[in-house]
Amino acid sequence: MKPLPSPSSAHISLVSPHPRWRTGSAFFGCLLLLTLLFPPVIQGATVAPESAQPVVDWFAMWSGLLGGIALFLFGMDRMAKSLQSVAGSSMKFLLGKLTQNSLLGALTGAFVTAILNSSTITTVLLVGFISAGLLTLQQSIGVIMGANIGSTFTAQIIAFNVSRYAPLIIAAGFLWESTSRHEHRRIQGTLVMGLGLIFFGMGLMGGAMAPLRDYTPFVEWMVRMEHPTAGILTGAVFTALIHSSATTTGIAIVMASEGLITLPAGIALALGANIGTCVTAVIASVGKPVDARRASVAHVLFNVFGVLIWAGLIPQLADIVTRISPQYPDLTGTARLAAEVPRQIANAHTAFNVLNTLLFIGFAGPIARWIQRLVPDSPDARHAIITPQYLDPELIRTPGLALEHARLELVRMGKIAQNMVDRLKDTLTEGHIQALRQTARIDDQIDLLEGAILDYLQRIGHQSLTDDLSHQFLVLMSTADHWEAIGDVVENQLVPTGIRIAEERISISRAMKETLNEMLAQTSSGMTHAIQALATGDENAARTVFSLKPDIDRLALKIQAHQAHKLTPQESNRLTIFRLEMEMVSGLKNINAHIRRIARLHLPEELQDSTNIQHP
Repeated sequence: MKPLPSPSSAHISLVSPHPRWRTGSAFFGCLLLLTLLFPPVIQGATVAPESAQPVVDWFAMWSGLLGGIALFLFGMDRMAKSLQSVAGSSMKFLLGKLTQNSLLGALTGAFVTAILNSSTITTVLLVGFISAGLLTLQQSIGVIMGANIGSTFTAQIIAFNVSRYAPLIIAAGFLWESTSRHEHRRIQGTLVMGLGLIFFGMGLMGGAMAPLRDYTPFVEWMVRMEHPTAGILTGAVFTALIHSSATTTGIAIVMASEGLITLPAGIALALGANIGTCVTAVIASVGKPVDARRASVAHVLFNVFGVLIWAGLIPQLADIVTRISPQYPDLTGTARLAAEVPRQIANAHTAFNVLNTLLFIGFAGPIARWIQRLVPDSPDARHAIITPQYLDPELIRTPGLALEHARLELVRMGKIAQNMVDRLKDTLTEGHIQALRQTARIDDQIDLLEGAILDYLQRIGHQSLTDDLSHQFLVLMSTADHWEAIGDVVENQLVPTGIRIAEERISISRAMKETLNEMLAQTSSGMTHAIQALATGDENAARTVFSLKPDIDRLALKIQAHQAHKLTPQESNRLTIFRLEMEMVSGLKNINAHIRRIARLHLPEELQDSTNIQHP
């Protein structure tokens, strides 16, 4: 086996910030948002005379605010990871099956994103399906539109603002997690505890900011935030920094729950969040295949045009959500704002995305064709150094989905290895030295993919894996090793033998060529079924690989017997021919042994040691 490619090789582009780093960057992004929103607070704390303003305990305010933000973000992270662990794989299946048309795709995208709590992950899954030929770009556009609707689900939960009960929710989640014996239920407990931390953090932030209601410089500043441009820009910048539109909307809801911002200001921030979230999609598509870039462009165009349409209609949107949201006419002033505006902001965020989807969903076909013209296929893509297509770092935090994408990359790797074997037909014994050398060079692609896949799997292994995911992890690691070994056999054993036959002008009989080609065909057939077992878990395909073993052995014995029969002292070069042909047979038997080991990995565990399936 060759050593893994160095860090400077193609898979270096997979490096992505660690999840903890991303949560930390979100925290500092929140601090920047506070700097943008609260300049009069900072200035007033040092300049404004104390007699001119109500007494504000600045230390208590900032400590409560920062602690609340930290708990809020930590709770969001816990809840998102738990949701993805519980439902990740099933959401991938749903997304792949229910996208026959744009409208159904939008509904599916909304549901999947609501469960996964990440429109970015939904987009990443789409890119994988498009690259694998399971979805068209037109179908994916409907899902992207729906993903924006699903991303508002978290804001709807936050708008309930049950911070009063947050300690009980945290306690219930902790007990659920610590007393459950099954891992699936422990994850559910973590989800509940994360939800409680969100509400607890909201309570801390709201309580800390409460004194600002009567702080004149802050009130005057927030009036300016009602201007669409200021609010949209602030929301866009903040979301771009923290990679989470749900967090931006959530903080706007927290501020509204204390009567600190009005509905128009909250809507402007939510609209800006829809633009800022596009930055994550753009960054994720850099250096990726054309399908990823097209999906990213679709996301950006849909969100930006949607915001441009509604930026001048914020008063009308505010009027719509005011009518459809709960009202509390018995309250007045700040108290009424605090009771009504949080739900109104959440409803505005949802209504905005629903109305945009209804507006654009009928144009999915023309939009797809336009994007294909905007982002054409690269003319020299086929000559580029091979890079992974499916190993997206955004999925690392969702191990179930990440392992499925590693599986897709391994299927691709297996097809490249099969191509090496297929290219040996005729060229192995016909003296085509240049063709053989080109076949050997394909192993470089396999080595690069193996390095990238192992690096990706290693990073998945650092996550919390269930027993089932741990088994999948080991299976995929072993599969990568076997595909790479097959490439090495072709490059280092079969190709050199073929080149020697050509250089020494050794003549191979027609009958022997036909038998070798038949053996190559059986080997390729075994690889086809092994790839199918890898891709779909098809037990019958795995069994078929083992059913080919008698034919492979028969052909190998036929070649050996044929040459042994001709091995006479009168032919001085017959021993050389015998050795070379036995090297070819040995190489092909070695390849088939690796194929059977791959097939065995994808059989149910109770069948892997069955007496009906002998070890290769």
